[in-house]
Amino acid sequence: MREPLNKSLSVLAVPAFNDNYLWLIHDGRHAAVVDPGDAQPILAALAAHDLILVAILLTHHHADHVGGVQTLLRHFDIPVFGPAGEDIAGVSQKLSEGDTAVVPQLGVTLSVLEVPGHTSGHIAYVAHGQPWLFCGDTLFAGGCGRLFEGSPAQMVDSLGKLSSLPGDTQVYCAHEYTVANLRFALAVEPDNPDLVARMASEQAKRARQQATVPSTIALEIATNPFLRYRQPAIVASLQASGRIDGRQSDPVEAFAALREWKNNFK
Repeated sequence: MREPLNKSLSVLAVPAFNDNYLWLIHDGRHAAVVDPGDAQPILAALAAHDLILVAILLTHHHADHVGGVQTLLRHFDIPVFGPAGEDIAGVSQKLSEGDTAVVPQLGVTLSVLEVPGHTSGHIAYVAHGQPWLFCGDTLFAGGCGRLFEGSPAQMVDSLGKLSSLPGDTQVYCAHEYTVANLRFALAVEPDNPDLVARMASEQAKRARQQATVPSTIALEIATNPFLRYRQPAIVASLQASGRIDGRQSDPVEAFAALREWKNNFK
């Protein structure tokens, strides 16, 4: 059972760099920012919406997620939540699995999940009272992050945690990679009707210069190959392409082969 919705809260997307989304959770007055890789777009959004920043939430140490922290701290004396398993300058509250990040000015609490794979200490935040997941670069719309520091087994476990969330959970990932991810997904599972329909929908959004995120957990389960790597059609594609042995049945090896295929997909 979820807590009652706090209907006064909303999430604002702040575009940055070429394809990042920085997320502002706000109530019309106070705001918390997730993964501020660049301070200037956040400062501009705060000014445009007359918001006061009261907290920073970090998922992992990559520069496009933490690069704006020090500048923001020069403007605001606020807590910085981040993963206990990574050394990130400015973090004042280090979080592990089962911990919570509490932002009293917003009346919001977020549970922490450890989701290593993309980086060794990556965490995700699940909001209480709202169907919101802030997952950094672990789960993408239609894809998942590269395994820069973790193992395939770790990423399989991490994605399993996220896919077990309620189906209506909104997936606030950090990049606009969706159409490229779905192009790969269609190469792997071309006869998935949900995937075909999703590609058409997401391409139409991009043609209108609209964001394709947030997604939902239910949509990811239906169309994301990195949550569907056990499906017979995907296993058959891996076998037909010679990426796994026809007799192989180990799911982690199948996932690893799928991720390697995506790494080199054009």
